[in-house]
Formats: sequence, C-alpha cells, structure tokens
Amino acid sequence: MRTAPPHQVLMVVFDGVQILDVTGPLEVYAAANEHGGSYRITTASVDGEPVTATAGVRLVPDLAVKDVDFPVDTLMVPGRPDWWAAVADTPLIDGVTHLAAGARTVAGICAGAFPLAAAGLLDGRRAATHWRLAADLAARYRDVEVDSDPIFVRDGRFITSAGITAGIDLALSLVEDDLGADVARAAARQLVVFMARPGGQSQFSARQSAKYPADSVLRRVLDAVTADPRAEHTLASMARTAGVSERHLSRLFRAETGTTAAEFVERVRLEAAQALLESGGDTLDAVARASGFGSVETMRRTFRRLLGLTPGAYRERFRSTRR
Repeated sequence: MRTAPPHQVLMVVFDGVQILDVTGPLEVYAAANEHGGSYRITTASVDGEPVTATAGVRLVPDLAVKDVDFPVDTLMVPGRPDWWAAVADTPLIDGVTHLAAGARTVAGICAGAFPLAAAGLLDGRRAATHWRLAADLAARYRDVEVDSDPIFVRDGRFITSAGITAGIDLALSLVEDDLGADVARAAARQLVVFMARPGGQSQFSARQSAKYPADSVLRRVLDAVTADPRAEHTLASMARTAGVSERHLSRLFRAETGTTAAEFVERVRLEAAQALLESGGDTLDAVARASGFGSVETMRRTFRRLLGLTPGAYRERFRSTRR
C-alpha cells in the first residue's frame, strides 16, 4: 500500500515577525499530525539566517527561500506590527512572490496580508487583516477589497486572517479542508482552543466595540441591554433607564457607539443567539426567545440580513471551521 506524500507547509519568517503568527498555526499542524495528519513543516527566511521575532525571540529557519526545492502545498506568510518595514523589504516581497507562484494555498496571517498585497497577489481579491490595520491596507492597496470584520477570508487559493490568534482559526480551517472536521476538532482540543471559529464570524462584539467614558449616562443603557437581551429595550424604555430624553439618547448612541439604539439592541441579540447556537442544542424557538428576538422568523430575518445565512445554517457551520 502506497503511503500518501506529506503535505508540505512552508512558513516564511523574517525580522520583526509577530511570534504568535508563526507559532500558532504551526502548532495546529503539529497537533493535527498527532491525529493522522502528514504535514511536513518547514520554515524559511530570505537568506536562511536566524531572525528576531517580537518579544526578542530568535527563530532559526530550516533553509533559505532560494533553497526551497519541493512543491509547497500551503505557503504561510505571517506579519509584523510595523507592516511598512515588511513591504519595504524587497528581497522578502520577491521571495513571497516566487514561492506563491507554485503554492497550492497561500495564507496571510494578520499583517501578513501586507506582503501579499505588496506582491500584487491580492489585487481584485477580498482580504482580511487585523482590524487595527484594515484602513491602512485599504489605503495602501486600493485594488484589494479589504474586509475588516471576519476572522478570516477565502478568495480562491488565497486565505487571509484577522489579528494574531486568528491565525490558529485559519490553520484549523485548512486542516479541516485536508483531513476533515474530526481531526480539526481534535487538534483544537489538544491546543485547548475553546472552539474553532468559522471564518465569517466577526472580529468584533457590539458591547466591546462601543466607545464611551466610564461616567457616561449611556453606560447604564448598554449594560442593561447586554445583561438581559430578552427584556423590552425600546427607545422610550432605554431613555427612562438613562434618565434622558429619547432625542438626547439617540444623539448619545450615534456619538458614542456609532450606531442607533435599535441597531445596537439588534446586534446584542444577534450575538446572544450566536452564542446559544454555538454552544448548545436548544431548539430555534427557544434560542429566539432566550436572545430577545421573540420569534424564529424575526431571528431568521436578522441572521439573513446581517450574516447572510439562517440560524440553522449558522449552527451547522459553527460545527465546522470552514467559512
């Protein structure tokens, strides 16, 4: 019986690279190997010399980019916080361009989207990166369709992820493509990852992304909504909670959260429903009531409009790491 050839994973490393961009995905592949995988993990720097990553960690690559003489199944390009230094590194960009030409899958982790974009590989494609860097990526590379929300984005043979730990989610998704959901989940359990997140899951939480000072009158409203999404949260009831007029509350929401009161309540309820669908087996009717939607149809319309899929499809998708 012939043994299947190993799946070649090549991680490019360079000075200033974010250490978790490198180690997180590679640990996923190492864990997958303990559950039936046949990944051969190789690291390469431009000249084959050691590099210094974030936190001063020194990484010793296996070889130089020019010495890669095997077909690359998955090319992984991490990032560095000061992305401008990476895109100004001409030998790095040339090396990435060369390796990507023959790779079956090309993955950009966090700010790794910048070297890929600098090489012209993301032109006309959707791409993700750390939310803090999304505006920079869009401004610098106008031919790239930057999506700042998802954990990771697939476009053809290219896949790019959000910030830092999202590289683990990206790698788990690729493992699932290769070996199936059972192996991906086994790798996630071994790494004590709570749950592999689907690519379409947002980087953001409505509650966490709200910007407001600690003494803001809006804080009482936000806390009340997130503490009990099932309660009645009309503009009038929220204004009473805040002790202000409805008109003033509307202005506060716009100024301090960037959204309307109704949109904020809807987003919190959506996140509550997502959490219930991800972690339990309750009926859709029970999820709709517990999250404040009241009916399955209302919940379904919200899921379709904001996520592009039904609650039932979301539950099934969350059981898989694929987007």
